[in-house]
Amino acid sequence: MPRLRHFRDWQSLAYLVALPALAAWQWVHGFWWPLYALMLFLTLGIGVIHHNHTHLRMWRGRRANRATDLCITLLQGHPTFVFWPAHVANHHRHRHGERDVARTYRFGGDTNHLWGYLLHPLQAVFVLYPHILGWLAALRRRGPGAFRYCLAQYAVWLGSWALLLAIDWRRALLFVIVPQLHGLHWLLATNYLQHAHADGRSQREKVAAGDTQRGALNYARNFEGLVNPLLFNIGLHTAHHENPHAHWSELTRLHRDTYRGRVDPALNEGGLLPYMFRVFVLGTVVPRFRSRSLMPARPAVDPSSH
Repeated sequence: MPRLRHFRDWQSLAYLVALPALAAWQWVHGFWWPLYALMLFLTLGIGVIHHNHTHLRMWRGRRANRATDLCITLLQGHPTFVFWPAHVANHHRHRHGERDVARTYRFGGDTNHLWGYLLHPLQAVFVLYPHILGWLAALRRRGPGAFRYCLAQYAVWLGSWALLLAIDWRRALLFVIVPQLHGLHWLLATNYLQHAHADGRSQREKVAAGDTQRGALNYARNFEGLVNPLLFNIGLHTAHHENPHAHWSELTRLHRDTYRGRVDPALNEGGLLPYMFRVFVLGTVVPRFRSRSLMPARPAVDPSSH
């Protein structure tokens, strides 16, 4: 009998069951906007569960974890393995620094505005997928079994789309594919919310500049509102980066007791939606509502020094 690592993951299981149940009910009985809105919210939860399951496997048994991989693949609308090369081996390793493939300031400079937020998922896919394919090519050589498992996830995902589109392409688009794309957009856009205008310098650069321990943690933004109980503490990003293998339920304590006071106060926000309204809507027309960049300008190079 499979056992959960942590009892709080019953919330994760509830989301994993609720999303397909709502999609199936509307497939049979027709569109109802309150249920559809709830589905769109649950797609955000699936993305966070995907993220959490990559960092700390949900179950104590390998078979249960692999079954969960395939379940999330079906619900997310994309293979779960991509989180390893794109997120763990890239984003967590380089912490929004110069070698982070999808760092927010790679695209059009160090920005934090509505247009940048909307474009970031597309820009991230453009640079991440070559990175993922390169990782797969290397995996094929060093781990053929793991490579076949990754391909099986692609087969499950694309096979499910082909089957549902063949049954009824309109229902498939409305109740499955569009919600999945919505969830994937938010999953990728979260990087922009959590890191745009944060300090992306490398640790070496910070030490050379004489930064204190406080300044060294200014690479991520935290959200302390309702997003956390609803979406598995996804807003407490500094604590997660510093403790990537901690269960998501532990992040509240870690953020409060250890990390909140060690980041610039500008990076500790309240609610996610008020932040987005202030920065992306009001900030579009009123400069005082915009965020300020914590990325210091690079000093100009003196030609006489060469």
